[in-house]
Amino acid sequence: MIDINRVSKTVRSGSDDLTILSDVSIEIPEGQFVALTGASGSGKSTLLGLIAGLDAPTSGTISIDGEEITSMSEDGLADIRSRKIGFVFQSFHLIPSLTAYENVLIPLEILGVSDPASRADKLLADVDLTNRGHHYPSELSGGEQQRVAVARAFANSPKILLADEPTGNLDSKNGRHILDLMTELHRKNKVTLVLVTHDIELARRAERQIVLKDGAVVEDRSRESGESGVS
Repeated sequence: MIDINRVSKTVRSGSDDLTILSDVSIEIPEGQFVALTGASGSGKSTLLGLIAGLDAPTSGTISIDGEEITSMSEDGLADIRSRKIGFVFQSFHLIPSLTAYENVLIPLEILGVSDPASRADKLLADVDLTNRGHHYPSELSGGEQQRVAVARAFANSPKILLADEPTGNLDSKNGRHILDLMTELHRKNKVTLVLVTHDIELARRAERQIVLKDGAVVEDRSRESGESGVS
């Protein structure tokens, strides 16, 4: 499903080159729940952005569902994202002038989904917000806003859900609720879930933990098998 092959990312910092990722190779099969962990600056969010096609690696290749995205045009990348990828970020990124319902509905209309209103209603029901759809983001709690963001992320029925510190702005109770929702939707829809988190307790709920340090994979551990390795 996701094939990361010898990917490196270097950026210019003043007069020096700064290596953010170094020769990273990871294969993530369809339907797996993977947690990317590591200290701040280890390269977690950069790697997630490369998987999403929001940035390009300096070297190496990335394939999504059999399609190599590294050399794709911006239009091609936009098409991949619209068809196959959903996003949940630490900041909710809701449109403040739209209600919760409209924040979910508009992407469905843009995608040309049949009967978008019914689909929006179902998505809000999936995140337990049926009675809050008419509220604007400013009228919702942080946890409720993130639940709207999760509903919106599933608007295009993605094969892959990328979540970058989705509980980072929430208290522990709301954070657990958000992760519960994402993992339930992951199971129900057989979605590949890649979660960036610094919270070890949340990461332990994943089927697989990949630990980054200084831009390299230092541990790759499967919960089911108990096997651990370094790429």
